[in-house]
Amino acid sequence: MPTKIEKDEATGQMTTGHEWDGLQELNRPVPKWWVYVFYATIAWSMVYFVLYPSVPGITGYFHGLIGYYQRDAVDADVAKVAAQRAGAMDRIKALSFADIRKDPQLLAVAQTAGRITFAENCQPCHGAGGGGNPGYPALAAGNWLWGGTLEDIQRTVTFGIRSGLDDARNSQMPRFGADAILKPAEIQAVADYAATLYGQSAAGTDPAEGKRVFAENCAVCHGDAGQGNREVGGPKLAARTHLHGDDRAAILTQNLQPAHGVMPNWNARLDAAKIKSVALYVHALGGGE
Repeated sequence: MPTKIEKDEATGQMTTGHEWDGLQELNRPVPKWWVYVFYATIAWSMVYFVLYPSVPGITGYFHGLIGYYQRDAVDADVAKVAAQRAGAMDRIKALSFADIRKDPQLLAVAQTAGRITFAENCQPCHGAGGGGNPGYPALAAGNWLWGGTLEDIQRTVTFGIRSGLDDARNSQMPRFGADAILKPAEIQAVADYAATLYGQSAAGTDPAEGKRVFAENCAVCHGDAGQGNREVGGPKLAARTHLHGDDRAAILTQNLQPAHGVMPNWNARLDAAKIKSVALYVHALGGGE
């Protein structure tokens, strides 16, 4: 309840005349310097309000007395960076891989452009860092179907795999089961033999029979010892990484009715400099040759 204004005996300060449950409020105003700063911020906000874009309207907004537009500044900065980058990208396009790698600064630009290009276009299938996904090759593993040199990677990225172009990488595994090329017992035997190439223990079928079926039907593409055949894109079976899985069910499925993926020809979307850059980035992931 209101009381009279008086001096507080304990602090020597005047009270405001307000009291709550016997407690009186002291009259302690904020320092004058704080008040002046507060007023100054109000004044500055009014100046800023008038000079710069501020009030939205129905068909636009108040542009401010100095006509400053932040988007123009951003566009100018982006254009400046693009112009600087264009010169480097033109050099990447014109130079060979060997010459690019001799120039540390240009190589750094290419690696950065390749990393960005990979993240925007390749990572959804091949995984972050080229770790791969089921049905999509692990690029960092070094288990290449058509070779892992810079030129090999460049061609694969450029023309794709089974993309329909004449220069695309193409391979086709027969449907040994669906087309009755092999008998069911032969498929079981060759699946068990292929599992041993994967590093798994032999199953109950006759190893000699599986090896015979493999030699007569599979070795031409996968190699006599499962080492792969890059001339036809035959996967390396004697490896730790496998495109469609490494359990017996996956092996059987590939023999019965194999899956064939498609990689787009990126020359329809990426220019030559970006393709070179992404080839350099992929090569540097750890599996390049």
